[in-house]
Amino acid sequence: FLLPGEMKTFCGRANPCTGSVDWVEESEEYDYHQEIARSCYADMLHDHDRNVKYYQGIRAAVARVKARGERVVVLDIGTGTGLLSMMAVTCGADFCYAVEVFNPMAEAAQIIVEKNGCSDKIKIINKHSTDVTVGADGDMQEKANVLITELFDTELIGEGALPSYEHAHQHLVQAGCEAVPHRATVYAQLVESELLWSWNQLQPMEVGGIQLLPPPAVSHCAGAHSVCDIQLSQVSPGSFTPLGPLCTMFSVDFSKPVSSALQSHSSQFEAQADGRGQVVVSWWDLDMDPSRSIVCSMAPSWTYQQPVTAPWRDHWMQSVYFLPAERRVTAGEQLSLTVCHDDYSLWFSLQPDSSLFPAPPTRPCCTCQAHLVWTRPRFGELNDRRRTKSYVSALQSILSEDSVCLSVSDGSLLPVFACVLGARKVFSLENSRMSQQVITQVLETNSMRGDVKLLELRPDQLSRSDLKGEQVSVLIGEPYFSTSLLPWHSLFFWYCRTALAGLLKPGAAILPCSASLHLVAVEFQDLWRIRAPCGICEGFNVTPMDEMVQRSLDFRETREAEPHPLWEYPCRALSESAAVMTFDFTQCVPQQPISSQGLLPLLRMGRCHGVALWMEYQLTSDITVSGGLIGPISEQGSCEWSPHRKQGVYFLRSPWESSGDGRAAVTYSFTFEPSVGDIKMDFSISSE
Repeated sequence: FLLPGEMKTFCGRANPCTGSVDWVEESEEYDYHQEIARSCYADMLHDHDRNVKYYQGIRAAVARVKARGERVVVLDIGTGTGLLSMMAVTCGADFCYAVEVFNPMAEAAQIIVEKNGCSDKIKIINKHSTDVTVGADGDMQEKANVLITELFDTELIGEGALPSYEHAHQHLVQAGCEAVPHRATVYAQLVESELLWSWNQLQPMEVGGIQLLPPPAVSHCAGAHSVCDIQLSQVSPGSFTPLGPLCTMFSVDFSKPVSSALQSHSSQFEAQADGRGQVVVSWWDLDMDPSRSIVCSMAPSWTYQQPVTAPWRDHWMQSVYFLPAERRVTAGEQLSLTVCHDDYSLWFSLQPDSSLFPAPPTRPCCTCQAHLVWTRPRFGELNDRRRTKSYVSALQSILSEDSVCLSVSDGSLLPVFACVLGARKVFSLENSRMSQQVITQVLETNSMRGDVKLLELRPDQLSRSDLKGEQVSVLIGEPYFSTSLLPWHSLFFWYCRTALAGLLKPGAAILPCSASLHLVAVEFQDLWRIRAPCGICEGFNVTPMDEMVQRSLDFRETREAEPHPLWEYPCRALSESAAVMTFDFTQCVPQQPISSQGLLPLLRMGRCHGVALWMEYQLTSDITVSGGLIGPISEQGSCEWSPHRKQGVYFLRSPWESSGDGRAAVTYSFTFEPSVGDIKMDFSISSE
């Protein structure tokens, strides 16, 4: 709703802590600033390897066209800041048409191009490339003979590169044009990995001496078709076994007409080891010129002779694909790995090489619903044996044969555990019908149908009649909620516990009994790049983009923590970790705010980029589960992070050089506002 006389609107926003929909007054520019603030353009501009390879490829392409005696006209699709177009002009291009669909970025590009003295040779076109017209009255006066693009994602084609190239060759560029990059090649390798496979399939688990089995429908399901994109460099080669060589799956020549139609490609190889074919790891590289002399590779660092020399990127990572079913593989066996792709995604299948003309694999589709309810990190969390052991031990310490148990978490196996461990009655609140159906499958598979009463109700809707007149003696939660983005969003459990207070038996056990918010000051190895200003990039002044991002970061609520899976982003702790707030779940949510202030001395040398934040859950007085650090910080500051949950990261406006003598400290201030279900936080550096 637009407020009269003001540039503000009422927006309904789901509150992940309270579970309510809050109507808040926002500037109509709120979403604009959020999108800019959370963009990662800086990551691409800080990718020196990418920039240099593009520059070299552009210089070579311009030279080839000039050698033919032609005027150089460039089409740059997805120009962003205009960097690649400015490179082309510097290399001698006569004119560039730079296409950018995102309006704020197009406006920034116009300013940047003017600031660098290139506006007479670069025209910014704020359109999708498929809407660009050519002709006397068109966006382009003539077709281009050099095509420059940066339309790629981790999966290569996931941002619509193929349809964009297809349209460009049909309507916007000359036949026989030069292209930068000239070619992309996709590579893949078949591996066996208990770690990676645990992100896709529910494993049997031991609970109270009884083995719980996964539902056959889940075990036989092909899973979700979407790619699992990760920093594969952070997955130790010791956690998987290669079953075949690295295969070249297919290449796309961008200098020729490109098709976005469904295609399949196969690579035959001999199995190198016995094992279970489960997972395909994949990446791609770009040939910036036809002779393959300028190559930009996305290979993980462990493929390099010296891993430290591998360039770091977050805009392009590596891909993990799960085969529709694991297959026993014998060393020496002849196999065929097939990849199929449409215009936006890839999927793989494995067959014996005796299949001379294997049918193209159908796109994987989840038929069991578990892959729609549980994310890949969630599968990994449910399969974590150490974590399961902690919850089982905690439940055993509080359950009795007379316990009436109520579970509040999304798609949780805790109510199943409680039932196995002997609770008299078990109820579970589930947030969706689909989640109910998945847990029902687990119960049926283990001959427990009807032993847990699943209720698709909100806590504030639950009544004594829903509980068959029972009082709850044990309230349990992991807690895990699909709506949680930041670690403290799991405080929704506290609000649920408060809403259920009237249904709890006096002295009811609450698991977890409390939670605590922790933080540590960190120096990131690479993640800092996504928020660092660029200034001068390859000789071009891009400060207008820095200023645009900074304005959006400073816009009201955008200066806040953001979620990142820190196991993928190495960092060093420059301080000790500290618990800064504790939330007592045995009591209802208080009406008054909870505040905490303090200092976190910097005890190690390094550049402090910000702080990492996470929650720890005290299941009982002696059992704790961490959603952040899962081991002690080493003497050098090395950290081991939970691979299942994202941590919060708060970047300082400017990094601080720590001498490590403790004379400088991170000053922190936290306020938990119960009425709005949010934690306000602020950080600064103080020094003697």
